[in-house]
Amino acid sequence: MKAEIHPNYHTITVVMTDGTEYQTRSTWGKEGDKLNLDIDPKSHPAWTGGSQQILDRGGRVSRFQKKFSGFLKKD
Repeated sequence: MKAEIHPNYHTITVVMTDGTEYQTRSTWGKEGDKLNLDIDPKSHPAWTGGSQQILDRGGRVSRFQKKFSGFLKKD
């Protein structure tokens, strides 16, 4: 391994959105820095399964089929 080409790998504190903290090793910041998260697995709907609205968007499939209906027609 070449010397002095790798980033400094050190301990930081990660602060979750609910205020809980844990320590991990990272190349982010400096030794002892705190990384405050805006979004984390405890609050983001992708992990929590929060309510989502599904929109039809005006028939995406039908618009696609209409646009490309004659694209690969065989004679």
